[in-house]
Amino acid sequence: MTPYNDPRTPAVPLTNTPDEALRRSLGVGRRRFLSTCTAVAAGAVAAPVFGAAPALAQDRGRDHGHGHDHGRGQVLVPPHKRGIILYTVRDATARDPLVSDLPSGFREVFKQLARHGYRQVEFAGYNQHANAPGGAALESVEGARLLRRWLDEYGLRAQGNHGFIPSSWPLTTADTDTFKKHLEIANILGMDHMGTGGDPTGSSYRADWDVAADKWNALGEIARRAGIKLYTHNHDSAYGFLLDGGPLDDQGRPTRSSGIRKLEYFLKITDPKVVWLEMDIFWAHVAQYKFHTYTAHDGSTRENVFDPAALVARYNKRYPLFHAKDGVVSTTNGMGWDMVPFGTGDIDYTTFFSRVGLSNYRNPMVEDDNSPSATDPAQSLREAKISYDNMAALRKRRC
Repeated sequence: MTPYNDPRTPAVPLTNTPDEALRRSLGVGRRRFLSTCTAVAAGAVAAPVFGAAPALAQDRGRDHGHGHDHGRGQVLVPPHKRGIILYTVRDATARDPLVSDLPSGFREVFKQLARHGYRQVEFAGYNQHANAPGGAALESVEGARLLRRWLDEYGLRAQGNHGFIPSSWPLTTADTDTFKKHLEIANILGMDHMGTGGDPTGSSYRADWDVAADKWNALGEIARRAGIKLYTHNHDSAYGFLLDGGPLDDQGRPTRSSGIRKLEYFLKITDPKVVWLEMDIFWAHVAQYKFHTYTAHDGSTRENVFDPAALVARYNKRYPLFHAKDGVVSTTNGMGWDMVPFGTGDIDYTTFFSRVGLSNYRNPMVEDDNSPSATDPAQSLREAKISYDNMAALRKRRC
């Protein structure tokens, strides 16, 4: 994959080492958004968010929910909005409490996360170790009531779940009933949102996204009647380019693109009153690296560099949740980024959160797929603390 240059500046030869060349092309290194304050103050949302200055864990403090911290600047993520998806600590919820002194099962993990400072959690299913209080499977009304009691006990709020989305379309009676059961569970847990960890469709073709939109509009309306906002989560491919024109292949499918991205098309054709999104910021940056050129209907190659923050700003309240997942620039894995704990990487979260705004509306959930370790059982909860501290340290840059 050939690195691309910041389109705001003339292209320059990338003559340094491969790693330094990629860092420069992604805007990391010396060009760390020196004009960020000016751009944010002017309300600019068009400039792509590429690189990052990692948050410093030692720059910690409390803002007591007031948005400022003793004269040190505006807090970008208020305390009551600092969350984590439990997938990050899935080894801890699945741990056998009879053979480990470490936190095990939902209740003990909630207790530890609250000690770290978290105030929100996003579920990734409702299963834990069979020996933990409540037993293995809590995906029921009774299980939800138990989970809610533990959440309340430790001052936590559930704010979403990567759970059941029916595979059928048109919806079968069985799928509809199961979906409604999950909405009931979500209401017991006190969620405003319920969603999924997958994209609406894995296809690149407009016709398939049209079908996905019809399905999500129907599901979103069922969720709306239950008082829940239904959301879909993205991976990098969802921000690739839609195939919607040009010559047809041997199966009669289009082979070229108008330049619109798949999930942007989905946003345009779904009902904003019933369908919502959760941006995984790491995977959005992977998409920025991977999908920056496309073959237009006329056969020409065109460039269109993805700007995750600008998309959020454009669609504003349709993005109530984020996965706050960090990465360091990589030249070796084909994605442009390697995943690391929040605040220890190169994604510029100070700029991102400044640009998208609405800090008392957004719900950023720390996530790191790689936190569980086969050799270090304490790692995931330890890294959860590091991530929390770095999120709490984020302050809007002073101008």
